[in-house]
Amino acid sequence: MRVIAGKAKGHSLKSLRGSAIRPTSDLIRGAIFSMLETVATDWSRVLDLYAGTGALGIEALSRGAQWADFVEKKPRLCALIKENLERTGFAAQGAVYCVSAAKALSILDGEYGILFMDPPYTDSSLTTTAEKLASSRLVGKESTLVIEHSRRVPLKEIYGDFHQMKTLHHGDSCVSVYQYAEGES
Repeated sequence: MRVIAGKAKGHSLKSLRGSAIRPTSDLIRGAIFSMLETVATDWSRVLDLYAGTGALGIEALSRGAQWADFVEKKPRLCALIKENLERTGFAAQGAVYCVSAAKALSILDGEYGILFMDPPYTDSSLTTTAEKLASSRLVGKESTLVIEHSRRVPLKEIYGDFHQMKTLHHGDSCVSVYQYAEGES
């Protein structure tokens, strides 16, 4: 796994061998960022929820995001994200929160331009967390939500004031992109 584009292009990212995490593949990450180039307007602050290795947030930093917060509840993965931030030269542009996604929604503050949500495909709280995220103080009118999920777990077209704008399918993986659309509910 490597950084695809930007300042850290080509840097390899470490992952845990034999772990149950499912890092976003280079192909899917490339497709996500290709979509974001056409729809995302605010790259200042990024949230990588269920961060795993930190690949999505680090890719955003490499492509010009100014700051990224990484949320991961497993301590071994939190250490790995910190190591990947060091390896890519972005340690001063990110913070790692070793807490659950639910806890992060209650402790983080301020709006993010891009919010990545990539929970384990077996996580049954996906739709509940997406609903809470879309109505939290972490999103605003310029925010873009990017949710990676299993094809077998369909998402709603609307979460709060966020409407599904694009969807990408590849194998069992789906990526749904949501943007603010006030009053269209």
